[in-house]
Amino acid sequence: MVSELQNVAIDCANAYELAQFWSKVFDRPLHPEDKPGDEETEVMLPGGPAIFFNQVSEPKTAKNRLHLCLRPKTTREEEVERLLGLGAALVHDRRNADGTGWAVLADPEGNEFCVLSSAAERAAASS
Repeated sequence: MVSELQNVAIDCANAYELAQFWSKVFDRPLHPEDKPGDEETEVMLPGGPAIFFNQVSEPKTAKNRLHLCLRPKTTREEEVERLLGLGAALVHDRRNADGTGWAVLADPEGNEFCVLSSAAERAAASS
């Protein structure tokens, strides 16, 4: 028998507020029972595991050993700009002039994640 992935858990200082940010990133709702002040919240993703937020007392002190990589439905550049507008910060710019590469962003609590090229951009680059 094998295991199934239930959720991806992110430790944070304010579970509800960070879940709200990621809810906007994915354009998906929080769990219907989540409310301000909850120490555990989750963003419900369609057909996949939830993104779970667990409030902890210790601060983030180092680079994530595990991170999310996002493939936008729009262009990478449009998605990076949208996410910066939501409160993300640019950490490392690994984008190349030929359209390859990625952008490393951080959420409002400093958790790193990547924005990759869209499927359409990848297809155009390989043809």
